Amino acid sequence: MLCVATVASAQDMFRVNVQEPQHAKMTVSPAVPEDGMVPAGTVFNVKISDIEPGWAFDSGYYLMMGGAVRWPVYQESMVPEFSFKVTGNVMGLGASIMEASRTEGYKVIQDIVYAQPGVKPLKYDAFIPDGAKNLPGVVIIHGGGWSSNTEDIMRGLARELVKGGKYVVFSVDYRFIGKGDGDETENTMTDLVNDCYGAVLHIQKHAKEYGLDRRKIAVTGDSAGGHLSSLIADAVERVGKKGFVPTYMPKGMWMCRARKWLKGIKAAAPSYGVFDAQSLSRFAQGLSEEETKAIVPMDNVPEVRKRAIPQFLTLGTLDRTVGREPMEQYVQLLKDKGQRVEYHLIEGASHAFFDWKPDQRTKDTFAQFGVPYAKKMQEFFDSVFYK
Repeated sequence: MLCVATVASAQDMFRVNVQEPQHAKMTVSPAVPEDGMVPAGTVFNVKISDIEPGWAFDSGYYLMMGGAVRWPVYQESMVPEFSFKVTGNVMGLGASIMEASRTEGYKVIQDIVYAQPGVKPLKYDAFIPDGAKNLPGVVIIHGGGWSSNTEDIMRGLARELVKGGKYVVFSVDYRFIGKGDGDETENTMTDLVNDCYGAVLHIQKHAKEYGLDRRKIAVTGDSAGGHLSSLIADAVERVGKKGFVPTYMPKGMWMCRARKWLKGIKAAAPSYGVFDAQSLSRFAQGLSEEETKAIVPMDNVPEVRKRAIPQFLTLGTLDRTVGREPMEQYVQLLKDKGQRVEYHLIEGASHAFFDWKPDQRTKDTFAQFGVPYAKKMQEFFDSVFYK
């Protein structure tokens, strides 16, 4: 990331680059001057309207750098009206408009708060097929180095998995490791795992509201989310008695009961994740030897005779973030434990192809790799829940 040392004063002026969206109208108030220069502290109100037939709102966004912003700030809004204050150069202010067909057949409930153990409310979005009743569910955990992004970045994958009306899909957020959320005490990897287990329990508690069968859950995620999704699938036996305490617990529920509920996780699809102790060692600061072992998926894969957890894994041949060797060691370990595993090495794909953002490059990458492998993932889940 770019570090900017300058600090803005009240007299500073910043440039705002407005990117007019296609297929819709964007109104910015106050109006941005022709030269794009505005005083520091200007508050803009943005409204997306007049969307053309056949198109739908995806998100509003802005990218701000420099001035009082010491790191680039990228924010998206999932509603068509939003506001923000200018404290640096706005490199891009715009909106993403998508095909209306992407919104058909389901509804979205956004920003469901499941816990708030620190500064940041922890939340998830629910993608519910029309007429959902007792359907299996898929819980998506986003990536970002355990320290960036939100559940919104996985909305493209959520839309693909909700297609056909077979699954209720949930995209969840969690605390950032260290002090990334502004918490006074550092969050450990254990805390992040506790958040993911808490999100699943909250979803299960409200299963009837979502048309979900809480006994039939699949988990998936990419990169850091690949690690977290594989771990919460593999390490259910550690909940309570061996170290993990879900951030959310249904009122009056004993830990043994929570552990039983969490065994409703019946399948996993960890995409280009991190599974080995060596790769995770630098993220285990502040943890004991046993706590460190607890956060490593390869140290927690159950024997199939004790608990079956079929897994679907993907990795791109051009991925320079996640190593192929440790990935395939995890695949082999799953096989050695008797677990069913389907592994796809995807020619020409790099990292993060399941992400969704407004820029065309990310959308094109998702269309090329994310869409077809989301379909394969759903087919894998079908083999578990609809056999």
